[in-house]
Amino acid sequence: MIEPLRRAAIFLVLTINPDLASEAAVRSICGDLTKLVRAVGFRDPDAQLSCVLGIGSDAWDRLFGNPRPAELHAFQEIVAGPRHAVSTPGDLIFHIRGEREDLCFELETQIMMRLGDAVSTADEVAGFRYFDNRDLLGFVDGTENPVDEEAMNAVFIGDEDPLFAGGSYVIVQKYLHNLAAWNALPVETQEKIVGRTKMSDVELDDSVKPTSAHNALTTIVENGVEKKIYRANGVFGNPGKGEFGTYFIGYARSPRVIEQMLHNMFVGRPPGNYDRLLDVSRAATGTLFFAPSLTMLETLAARAAATAVAPEDPVESSLAPASAKDGSLGIGSLKGLDRDE
Repeated sequence: MIEPLRRAAIFLVLTINPDLASEAAVRSICGDLTKLVRAVGFRDPDAQLSCVLGIGSDAWDRLFGNPRPAELHAFQEIVAGPRHAVSTPGDLIFHIRGEREDLCFELETQIMMRLGDAVSTADEVAGFRYFDNRDLLGFVDGTENPVDEEAMNAVFIGDEDPLFAGGSYVIVQKYLHNLAAWNALPVETQEKIVGRTKMSDVELDDSVKPTSAHNALTTIVENGVEKKIYRANGVFGNPGKGEFGTYFIGYARSPRVIEQMLHNMFVGRPPGNYDRLLDVSRAATGTLFFAPSLTMLETLAARAAATAVAPEDPVESSLAPASAKDGSLGIGSLKGLDRDE
């Protein structure tokens, strides 16, 4: 989940069709996703191919039932005047990343071949790295991402929900930009809207930065401690159709952090002091997921299959942590590589 921005990314949001066979097909790929990533990525290990699978609230109930992640729920719609953070359908998200577009494409193809008629596509976006990690508005994106231990603490669930330690919450939104309107603004105005200088990517001093700046409204402090998230946004576009956008994807230990950021952006802090980026950007989608580690996915799939054969065996007991000290699921280490998947 935590890795540098890659050259290519695919954001694939699916809905599960309403029958038991479709649910079984999805459980099956949950158990085999690690093998698929390994098989495709083996062709070029330097391409750093990876895939995160997130599961929506309704889909979790259908696939795995109880227990469920403590803070998993549907994306919360926000309406504030003309600004609208929509809530859109999505049972699964496959976030595929790598240094080669062809490998990302091949992995998505293999996933969809496996799922077949079990799913319908709600949204599919191919993203790319734009210059020096800039968005199409011309600003560097992801500058404030945490690193190392700070990133681990920001992204991965811990002892607060020990059955799901090592997993993370994921919120996605597809933003479409009115580049003509944005490019008509003076650079100085753009910088005050974003809160950073455009060319050098230096944060504006508080003495000149408006309280409505994007990076001011998305700074969340609780009990004197700033709450971080990890952004892995993708740039996408179709110039022939006049489509230019940013695919926001944020990973967080608790969805409340991202939800507070979005409230500040759309409603304002205080109300009315909203993010002026929304004058030129529109959220076309909005969905919330829980992303288990790949190891956790394999165990969930195996236990769900076993429960289908012997329903008297409680799934919860199979997820019980082996040790309260490490906060793991008792299914192997969720540290290091497993956490980064």
